[in-house]
Amino acid sequence: MGFLIRLAITAVALWVTTLIVPGVEVTGHNGFNTVFTLVVVALIFGAVNALLKPVIKVIGCVFYLLTLGLFALVVNALLFLLTDWIARGLDLSFHVNGFWAAFWGAIVMAVVSWLISVVVPDSLDER
Repeated sequence: MGFLIRLAITAVALWVTTLIVPGVEVTGHNGFNTVFTLVVVALIFGAVNALLKPVIKVIGCVFYLLTLGLFALVVNALLFLLTDWIARGLDLSFHVNGFWAAFWGAIVMAVVSWLISVVVPDSLDER
């Protein structure tokens, strides 16, 4: 249940990002296609972050220290671009137009995901 809640939170955050950030867009033909694309891209985004981000943090720990963590913004943008590349390879209607759109998109995704996570618990069982 927690996985589905996290997936929904990521999909909603992605949708909000497409509304706020110019250059991050979902061009679905209808409502179902748009929702399907958002959910699949949220899955891709979660998999990319789960698999690559820990490796990048270990390899690039010196850059994180030297830049006082600002390097994380660049890493997040590059992971967002990688998500776009994978989505295009799967012929999904999700597009990120360049580094700066990915940079701001990753920031908006992080903030919106955090805000929703504060309101919505990870699971319905509160024991």
